[in-house]
Amino acid sequence: MFEFDQYLGFLAFLSIITIGFWLMIFLLVFVVPYWLGGNLLELWKEKREAKKAEREQL
Repeated sequence: MFEFDQYLGFLAFLSIITIGFWLMIFLLVFVVPYWLGGNLLELWKEKREAKKAEREQL
């Protein structure tokens, strides 16, 4: 069957794959929506302030 060093290598491989899987899930579920939402909010604030500044000039 497996020798001890092969067993440790297999466990390391499974650990790396599992960490990568959960990192991808975390990025797709939390980080990317937070980043996009923050960018859209900032863009909306900039447009609103530009309109406000334009109205004040008139």
